[in-house]
Amino acid sequence: MLIGEVARHSGVSTRMLRHYDALGLVRPTGRTVGGYREYSAEDVRRIFHVQSLRSLGLSLQQIGRALEDPDFTPSALVGDLIRWTEDRLERERELLDRLRAIDAAEPGDWQDVLRVVALMQGLGSPSAARRQQTVLGPAGGADGATELLAEAVLAESDPHVAGALRWALARSADDGGAVASLAAGLDSDDAAVRRRAVRAVVELGADAPGASAALTDALGDEDATVRGHAALALGRRGAGDAVPVLVAMVVAGDHDVEAAEALASLSRDPGCADRITTALTAELAAPTARSAARIRLVQALVELPGDGVREVLRDLTRDDDPAVALVASAFVTVLDERSTGE
Repeated sequence: MLIGEVARHSGVSTRMLRHYDALGLVRPTGRTVGGYREYSAEDVRRIFHVQSLRSLGLSLQQIGRALEDPDFTPSALVGDLIRWTEDRLERERELLDRLRAIDAAEPGDWQDVLRVVALMQGLGSPSAARRQQTVLGPAGGADGATELLAEAVLAESDPHVAGALRWALARSADDGGAVASLAAGLDSDDAAVRRRAVRAVVELGADAPGASAALTDALGDEDATVRGHAALALGRRGAGDAVPVLVAMVVAGDHDVEAAEALASLSRDPGCADRITTALTAELAAPTARSAARIRLVQALVELPGDGVREVLRDLTRDDDPAVALVASAFVTVLDERSTGE
C-alpha cells in the first residue's frame, strides 16, 4: 500500500507519515521500483497503534520507547498518563481560577488587568513579607479585588499579613461583596478559617451590607473565639442577641473586660439592662461557679445602672466566699460615696 493510500485509510497525513518514518516510529516494510514507500498490513496496524497512544497524550518520543521497550507494561503507561493528566488539570484549574478572578474584578482597561495580575502573583508568594508588601502596595487597592482579598484573608496564617489583608479588604469593600465573599469562610469546617472570616467581617464595620446578619449567625458557632468576636462587635452595636455569649465570656474570663464593657453599653436600654442583671445574677448563684468567675461577674455587675444592681451587691457582701464578699463590699462603698457626692 503506497503512502497516499495509507493516508486516506488511516487519516494520518502523508507529511506525518514521513515524519514517523524519519523518527523510526513506523518505517515502511518495502519500496517500489521507483523508490516510493510501500506499507504492509503490519505497518498500517502500527500506525493505528501510534495514533491511539497519541490520543492519550503521549509524545512521539514516549510512544517510540513504549513500542520498542520489551519490558513495557500497559499498566505503568496508564499510571503515568493518570499522573500527567492530573498535573495538567491542576494547572488548568489554577489558570481558570486566575482568569475568573480577573473577570470578577471587571477590569476597565489593561492597567486594571495588570494590577489584578500583580495582586494575584504577590498573594501567591511563599514569602510573608512579599505578600504583605503586595497588599499594602498599589496592587492591594486594585478595583474589584474584593473577592481575591477575601479568599486570601481566609487562607492567611501570618498575623501581620492577615492584618494588612483585612485592612485592604475593608478599604475595597463594595455593596455587600466583601461579606458575601467571606461567607464560605464563615461556613467552613475549619475553626481557624471561621476565626479569620469573623474578624474580617468585624473590621468591615457595622455599615457593611450583610455584616450584622453574618455576625448574628456566628453567635451560634461551636468555637468560643468565633462567638466572642461576633458578640463583642454586636454588643457594641446595641444588639441584645449578644448578651448570653457576653455573659459566658465574663464567666470564662475570655476577654471578660471587653465583654463587661459591651454589657454596660447594652444596659443603657432599660429592657436590656434587666435582662443582663438577671443573667449575671443567675451565673453568680450557679452551684458550679468558681470564686474567680464570681468576682468577674461582680465586676461586670457594678458597671450596670439601676438600684437593683446595688441591692444584689449588698446581698453579696454577706456571701459565703470571703473574696466575693470583700469585692462586693468595696464596690458598694464606692457606689454609696458616688450617691452621696451627687
